[in-house]
Order: sequence, then C-alpha cells, then structure tokens
Amino acid sequence: MLRLSPPGQHRFSQATTFDMAFGGTEANVAVALAQWGVDVHHITSFPTNALGDAAVAHLRKAGVDTRYVQRGAGRMGLYFLEHGAASRASQVVYDRADSAFSRLTADSVDWETVFVDADGVVADWFHWTGITPAISAGTAACLLKGIETANRLGVPVSGDPVYRSNLWQYGQTPQDVLPELTAGCTLLLGNAGLFSYLYGINATTNEAAAQEMMTRFPRLRYVTDTVRESVSASHNRLSAWLYDGVETVSTPLFDVQPIIDRIGTGDAFMAGLIYGLLHGEQSLTEALTFGVAASVLKHTIPGDVLLATPSEIDDIAAGNLSGKIKR
Repeated sequence: MLRLSPPGQHRFSQATTFDMAFGGTEANVAVALAQWGVDVHHITSFPTNALGDAAVAHLRKAGVDTRYVQRGAGRMGLYFLEHGAASRASQVVYDRADSAFSRLTADSVDWETVFVDADGVVADWFHWTGITPAISAGTAACLLKGIETANRLGVPVSGDPVYRSNLWQYGQTPQDVLPELTAGCTLLLGNAGLFSYLYGINATTNEAAAQEMMTRFPRLRYVTDTVRESVSASHNRLSAWLYDGVETVSTPLFDVQPIIDRIGTGDAFMAGLIYGLLHGEQSLTEALTFGVAASVLKHTIPGDVLLATPSEIDDIAAGNLSGKIKR
C-alpha cells in the first residue's frame, strides 16, 4: 500500500505536503529477504493505474518477483503516518476501503502454481500477517486457501497475527478468523497479552502462553516475539525471545536512540528470523539475534522497508553500535 506522511515531525494539521513511500507488512518482509539474495514472490493485487505501476516497480527494484501480482479494479490502499517525537506518539490513519487487494476472493490465486514451480521445486517458506485477513472476507478466504495448500505441500508457514482494530470492518472479528489460519503455522509471532486477546489463552508468562499455543495448534514449532522498552518515541530498548517447545532462548538488549522511523521494524525482525532459519547452519539464538539486529537497524531508516546488507546486520548483532564512518 501507499504511505503518506507529513515531512519530518510535522502534525497532520500542519501538513501542506506529504512524503510518499510504498510498504505493507508482507511486502516489507519480501523486500528485505529479496535484498539478501532470497528468491521471493509477492502475492497481492494492485489497481490498474499509475500508482499500481509504481508499486510494482518498487517491488521489482528490490528484486521481488512480481509474476503473481494481480492488477484489477479498485484503488490503492493508503495509510497516513504522523511521526511522533519525544513524549508524543506516532499516529496512523488507514484508508483501505475498496482497494484492489480487498477484492481478492478464495479463488483469485492458483496456490499450487505459486508453491510449485515448473520444475517441480517446492517453495521453502510462506509468510502472512494479520493485516491480510482484516481487510475483507475475500482476502481472509484467499489466505486460508494458501495456508492449506502450503500445509499439504509441506511448506513451512510463518504468521504475524498483528491486530489493527480499525481494519476489521466486514462483520467478522479476529477471534472468529485467526484461529483457523494459525492452525497452519510453523512459526508464530506474539506474546501472552496478544494470545490472550486473540485466542483466549490464559497464561501469565510468554513461555507459558507459547506452551499453551503449541498445545492448541500442534503444527507450531516456534513461538517468538520482540520485547520493547519504550523510554520515549525517540528512544527504545529492544530484545527478542523464542520458544521451540523445549526451551526459551533470548537475545541481548539493544539500545535504539534516536529512532528515525519505527514503522516496519517488526517486519524486519520477521525477515531476519526467517532468513536465519532458512540458513540452517545458524543456531536458534543466532537466527533470533540476526532478526532483532535487523529490527534495530530498521529503526534508523526512513520508510517502511529495511535497506541493509547481511553484513551490516551482523555488525549490529555482534554489538558494533558505534556508528563510526566506514571507509
């Protein structure tokens, strides 16, 4: 979708111009992985107009394969972002009604073709977020069919059931929709509070919540989340944990100050973790640390997407936070 923001830290009421950038939860993950050399396909729908053309160009520039990007009627989904500063929090306003993406249905995508190429090679991973099923009943049904196909073909599935209350406007709640989608997941992002609200899990710690989620959803192998200490809108501390059914591993605490742009930091974490898991030579702790380091680095980059090399992320993961000029 298209993001529109007043320049700098201006408020909406002060804006006379808006900076434009493309983003979106799944797209942000796709762009990061593509930059790191992973063969990535993005499945979505854009309007048949110049904004749709620009969105496709954005993905292609990053190396994302767009052969499954559909074009059709409807508009480009928008969101407006007012950047916070110090004690003033950022604000987001969504404008996604009647987007081309919202018009997808259960039969819009040939998932078998998406997951298995012409040579019979099966995809290594499938990622979704809670934004997709929030948009419309059609996008939720399309996603469910994709997850079911991935499960049948043995493709690992990661889910980020991010909850945005303003998006659920078509008569169903996340509590109605998300459990069936989550049942197909290998890796799930979330914590005790989120799992309590979305799934009715009653646990006082993240590990206990992860254990209950794995009991309820037996396909789950990993449950993970970041832990954010918010000092101000410009200063956070970040770490992450992951439970694998046996033990919980965690990362060091990273200090992030000043924050340039917090949007997309969770997507950067998921991209980094997926990248680490796809490279099996890394331990779970190393994969997790790569993920949180990717998120830390995203805080320094304007826009929705992480623009960084694996070596830059490795530097952060190793604790090289001085920011000295590299020559």
